[in-house]
Amino acid sequence: MQLKRYELTPQMRDYDKFNDAGERRYMPHLMYFGRTDFSSRTVNTDGAGFRISTGPDGIGASAAGHVPPGPVRIITGGSTALGVGATSDANTLASLLWRRYAPAAPWLNFAGHCFNPTQEALLFTLYRHLLGDVSEIVIFSGVNAMILARLPEWQQGEHGAFFFCGDYFAKMAELREQDRRPAKRFSRWAKPAASTAAIATFEDVCRDIDTVIACAAETTLRQLDVWRRMAGPETRISYVLQPMSRWMRQTSTPEEAVLFEERDRIYKRGVWEELYGDVATAAVSQAFAATLRIGCEEQGVRFFDLNPVVAEATTKDDWLFVDRVHYNDAGHDIVARITAEALELS
Repeated sequence: MQLKRYELTPQMRDYDKFNDAGERRYMPHLMYFGRTDFSSRTVNTDGAGFRISTGPDGIGASAAGHVPPGPVRIITGGSTALGVGATSDANTLASLLWRRYAPAAPWLNFAGHCFNPTQEALLFTLYRHLLGDVSEIVIFSGVNAMILARLPEWQQGEHGAFFFCGDYFAKMAELREQDRRPAKRFSRWAKPAASTAAIATFEDVCRDIDTVIACAAETTLRQLDVWRRMAGPETRISYVLQPMSRWMRQTSTPEEAVLFEERDRIYKRGVWEELYGDVATAAVSQAFAATLRIGCEEQGVRFFDLNPVVAEATTKDDWLFVDRVHYNDAGHDIVARITAEALELS
């Protein structure tokens, strides 16, 4: 039986191929990034893994591909900023800003799937040399920071937890165990024992919402300071708290309800509300936004919470989401327009 996910949102086939765990591209420093030179009707990347953005007259641009002359603008963040859910590269936030709502200068897609705030900043650090002048940086993020801040303290480290860190810690534990064992003759190592590394489950995540908000905000604001210092005084930086379905409204359209229910049924880790329901409320997003707003003001970074603005601009009948975090084409278009208006982009 064909999944409703592929019937209602056929573009998700390409995203599932793009995000295939068996083809995940592991990288030094970043841990992982987009597949290079990936080609499909829906999503396409350059030789470094950056998604192509599409400007006027169909011109394409990307950080490791064609970079138009003159100052450029970038939008960064996790998979929502990357454009997961859009039916083509032309319908991502970067492309819509460049082509329709803020066309004064090119927009490059600088986002990475499943990135935390530290990885967002590190990506810019590693690939800044590919760009000339950067006049504007929009960090479109927030959901991943909140989800990851729920993980146990031992996984947070100094720079915040990251997705798939359970796999990382398990493999590192295996290597440590291997290195502790004495060498046999002919430089052969004794067979390592089965890993006993503790892998976090959703039963041992942090349930103290105040701690989660504080942890997510601290990591985000610390990396914002890094962004500010890397970008320099001539680059305008804005942090946009991304609109998310349950941060905006508690109701769903019929299409969204079908997709959400099916996602809960097939998702290996469990039901969304059981996994993330404690942070997926309007009250939590408002508290998170209030903390971020204060920190951004102290750093001279512009802050915008688009959740109430997008909620006000839409109705309960507007189908915006392909899942609880990612937008369809209509959602991308509305969010791009409101982002341009809120940030006074031209």
